[in-house]
Amino acid sequence: MTVLNVQKSTKIAAALLIAVATSACTTQSTSHATSRAITLGGASAGAAMVAPDFRVTKVNVTVPETLTVSEANTIKPRADIVWREDPYGDRYARYEQVKAVMEAGLNSGAAALKGQRAIVLDVEMVRFHAQTERVRYSSLPSRHEIEFLLTVRDAQTGDVIVPSHLVNATFDAFGGDAAVAADRAGITQKQRIGEHLAGVILSELSKPIAL
Repeated sequence: MTVLNVQKSTKIAAALLIAVATSACTTQSTSHATSRAITLGGASAGAAMVAPDFRVTKVNVTVPETLTVSEANTIKPRADIVWREDPYGDRYARYEQVKAVMEAGLNSGAAALKGQRAIVLDVEMVRFHAQTERVRYSSLPSRHEIEFLLTVRDAQTGDVIVPSHLVNATFDAFGGDAAVAADRAGITQKQRIGEHLAGVILSELSKPIAL
């Protein structure tokens, strides 16, 4: 291999490494909930499916203290939790802030369900990675990365109706001029995340379940 080809290959490899390093926070993506490989009730694929008739009586959100927190104003802090729209505090304060944002959004969406079967939602946070100031006011595309484990239980018996599964509620964030315009209009990250979570949980709890 000639020296010229070696230099060219090295430059390509370096570019690929940079792309991988920044893609998790700055690659555009549509919001979605992680699909389930089996039916919601944990039954076989041939089981009868019915539309759920849920009414949420309680939402329990847990933010494990094992999750890491970063206050670094970089493009992609290496942490599970990045949140800047509440007053600065230690990592325990951030845990409470994230819990409050999650509870507000999930309760808002759950309130739309008026079914007969009372249920409780157990939510365990896996990731809550919003924008840093550096990314929000730059031209870089970015996302609010939100992932949690969801378990649905019968409110009376405590029996598991829908086993624990990962829900990926990641969605595109505003950045640059769009972020500035949102700030001027009073549209906060907290508001957008809350509204998005409401839609995600409503969609999750409307999926057919196995008998």
